[in-house]
Amino acid sequence: MRPWALVTGASSGIGRELALLAAADGHDLVLVARGGAILATVAESLRARHGCTVIVLPMDLARRDAADALADELARRGVVPAFLANNAGVGAWGRHQDLELAAELDVLDLNVVAATRLLKRLLPGMLARGSGRILNVASTAAFQAGPWMAVYYASKAYLLHYSEALAEELAGSGVTVTALCPGPTPTGFQSASGMAPSRGLRGLVPHTDAARVARAGYEAARRGRRVVVPGLVNRLLVQALRFVPRRVANAVAARANRPA
Repeated sequence: MRPWALVTGASSGIGRELALLAAADGHDLVLVARGGAILATVAESLRARHGCTVIVLPMDLARRDAADALADELARRGVVPAFLANNAGVGAWGRHQDLELAAELDVLDLNVVAATRLLKRLLPGMLARGSGRILNVASTAAFQAGPWMAVYYASKAYLLHYSEALAEELAGSGVTVTALCPGPTPTGFQSASGMAPSRGLRGLVPHTDAARVARAGYEAARRGRRVVVPGLVNRLLVQALRFVPRRVANAVAARANRPA
């Protein structure tokens, strides 16, 4: 019997690449995203390429009841994921006072609440089986504050610290938790978040393609690593933040995120 992998935000970018890796690694798949038509195309490709079973569940996990509805549907089908990728996420770009409250609450509902609800609901099944791999997709944004994207950066800091805390709590249980913290990655995220072209650090931090980011995260989860930052430059920048005064780091981030 093939193990199940659940990937949220699976219609494109890092999520789609994680689904490809899980299928190639022998998993059957549950794919979740808002775009049902695109998701169906991804599923058909995976079935043809890997001969796996793929369940497609189009839903908006930013809705407060969606994560519980997803967990209920999995229970109804008897699906207990061996691998969970909490990848779905969104951002809101702009000055905090100018952004609609609803847009920033959507960031928290998807990036924080949905990820927490889903993990909380699926963790007991993993613990009962004595094995499981959980991958929470955070960001290098998790390591600092982010002027012009204040709520998004804070949501990723939550995911990082949540993941590290659970990894410690679950040590020895057979279930591991990994935080994937990529730097800039070309996906649909930037346009979906309303980001305008930025100035300042453009070109300094190289973009890492979604396939490489996904592979780094997937392999780290398989090995039970707690945190992975893909890309040498990204790792160096994250380490440098330990020695830079926070006010300076915040000013640099503001310049990088401010529109050109």
